[in-house]
Amino acid sequence: MFHKRIKIKDLLTQEPKGQEVTVMGWVRTFRNNQFIALNDGSTNNNIQVVVELGSFDESLLKRITTSAALKVRGIVEPSLGKGQKMDLKAKEIEILGDSDSEAYPLQPKKHSLEFLREIAHLRFRTNTFGAVFRLRHALAFAIHQFFNDKGFVYMHTPIITASDAEGAGETFRVTTLPIDGTAPKTEDGSINFKEDFFGRSTNLTVSGQLEAELGATAFGDVYTFGPTFRAENSNTARHLAEFWMIEPEMAFYDIEDNMELAEEFIKYLIRYAMDNNREDLEFLAQRLAEEEKQLPQDKRSELGLIEKLEFVLNNSFEKLTYTEAISILKESNHNKKKKFQYDITGWGMDLQSEHERYLVEKHFKKPVILYNYPAAIKAFYMRQNDGCEAGKQTVAAMDILVPGIGEIVGGSQREERLEKLVSRMKEMNIPAEELWWYLDIRKFGTVPHAGFGLGFERMVQFVTGMTNIRDVIAFPRTPKSAEF
Repeated sequence: MFHKRIKIKDLLTQEPKGQEVTVMGWVRTFRNNQFIALNDGSTNNNIQVVVELGSFDESLLKRITTSAALKVRGIVEPSLGKGQKMDLKAKEIEILGDSDSEAYPLQPKKHSLEFLREIAHLRFRTNTFGAVFRLRHALAFAIHQFFNDKGFVYMHTPIITASDAEGAGETFRVTTLPIDGTAPKTEDGSINFKEDFFGRSTNLTVSGQLEAELGATAFGDVYTFGPTFRAENSNTARHLAEFWMIEPEMAFYDIEDNMELAEEFIKYLIRYAMDNNREDLEFLAQRLAEEEKQLPQDKRSELGLIEKLEFVLNNSFEKLTYTEAISILKESNHNKKKKFQYDITGWGMDLQSEHERYLVEKHFKKPVILYNYPAAIKAFYMRQNDGCEAGKQTVAAMDILVPGIGEIVGGSQREERLEKLVSRMKEMNIPAEELWWYLDIRKFGTVPHAGFGLGFERMVQFVTGMTNIRDVIAFPRTPKSAEF
C-alpha cells in the first residue's frame, strides 16, 4: 500500500534496532549530498535520512531540494551525530513532489511573523506555526471532550441569522440582492428585503447564544463551538472579523455556578495541552523567551510560558465586583501617575484592555473574574440584580481576565423573568416582535439559566504565548484582508 508509512513523531519514540520503515515528508535541508532533514508535520523534530555516497543517481540527488516531498524506505540505525538518537539509512528514495528551491519563499533561516502572514498558505511548514496549530487542534479536541464528559449536548447554531445577539449592529449583511443600486425598494425608498432570498434582512452570526438558550431549556446543558463574525473596523493584535467561539448555556445555573464552570473549563484546556503537547509548548516557551530578550526589562513577563500556565492551574481565580475593581484602579499609582491611556473616569465606565491587564498582571498577579457590571454597559439579556451598587442598577455579568490578553471569557446569568426582559428590551430599542421565539422560553417553563462565551483564538493565544491573534488562526480575516 502506498500510504503504509510510519509518522516521524512515532518513529522517534522507538529504539533504533535495524528495523525497516517507510517515512514520507518534506525536505527541510539537504547537507553535503548526504544528510536529509525530513519532516512530516507530526512533530517539529526531523528524522535525519542518511544517503550513502554513490548509492543514488546524481539526477535524483539534484531534485532533493528544500520542501521537495519524499518517500524514503530505509533501515533505522543508532545515530553517530550529536542531538539525535537515530538515523534512517536510505535504501530507496522516491520524489513525490519537486520544489523549486530558488522560488520557494521559506528558506532555512529566521522569518518575521509579519512576513509569514503574507504567505499564510505556507507558514504551517515552519516550526512556530507547526507547534501553534497542533496546539490549536489539541485545544479544540479538549473542548469537546470536556463538555461531552459532563453530559452537554453539542448544538450547531445558525451562521446565517436575522438577529444581532449583541445589539451592536456591527454585522456582515447576507443578501442575494444586487449591490449596483438596482435592488427593489419599498415606498419609502429603503431596500425591500421581502424580495431577498430569505424574505427579510439577514446577517452572519455574531453569537450562537440566543439559540443555545433555547437548547438549554430543553436539554439542560448545551454548548456551541463555531465561527462568528464581527464587522468591526479594528486593526489590532486582539481583533478578527471571523473567529471561533465556544458558548455553553446551562439551565438551573446562577452567576456563581457560571463562574465556577468557566474557571474549571479554562484549567481543563490548559492541563490537556500540557499533558498532550508538552514538546510544542516547550518549543514555544523557548521562542517566547528569546523574543522577550529584545524587550526592555520592564516589558518582559515575570513568568515564562510554561510557568504562567502552571501558575493558572495552581491558583484559584480572584473574584471581585466591578465596583471593587473601579476602586482599585482609581486608587492605583498607575492611575495617579497618569500611566493609563484611558482615564479612570469612575463607576459606569467601560473598562479597557489596559485596565483589565493592570488588575491581572500588576495588582493581583493572577487571573481575575469581575462580576456585577453596570446594566448601562451590558447587553439586554443579562439578569438585573436585586438592589443596586453605587446607587445604580447592575446585572449578573462576569468577565474572566488573564495575563497578556485581558478578557478571555464574557458571560452572565440570563434574565429569565419575562416582564423584566421585555422592559429592558424596550429601554434598549430592541424590537420584541423580532425575538418572539426568544421570549417564548420565558413563557413556557422559565428557569434560572446562565452561560458564557470563550473566544477560541484568545484561548489559543494564551496557551501558545503568541502576541498577535492573527498568528493563531489559519487564515486571518481582518479589515482589507481576505487574501487566502
